[in-house]
Amino acid sequence: MTEQPGGPYGPLIPMPELTPDALRAAVAKIAPSRVPALTRHLFEATTNAQRTSSLAPLRAFVHSWAVFVAIERHPERAARLRELERIVDEGEADPTDAVAEILTIRKAAETEAGL
Repeated sequence: MTEQPGGPYGPLIPMPELTPDALRAAVAKIAPSRVPALTRHLFEATTNAQRTSSLAPLRAFVHSWAVFVAIERHPERAARLRELERIVDEGEADPTDAVAEILTIRKAAETEAGL
């Protein structure tokens, strides 16, 4: 795991290596309720990789969960993302600014994860 700078209190955990086991361990620490979803996704990715003889499903799995961990290890950032997603989902206000900020958060998480 590599240490990354955080907000005033820093991240909950260091950014893990981009392997299924390291991502699972990180998710178990920061969002234990999401471990079953990660496990299902990994099973599906592995099955699809074998069926198609392609690593693309496994790469998508790692990308998805690395971004999740990069966001969730910073509670303030994760809370802000959920608020922005709520604004978009409700559809009561113009979502343009919220969508732009969501994209900014996700891009920062990708960079932090080394993707």
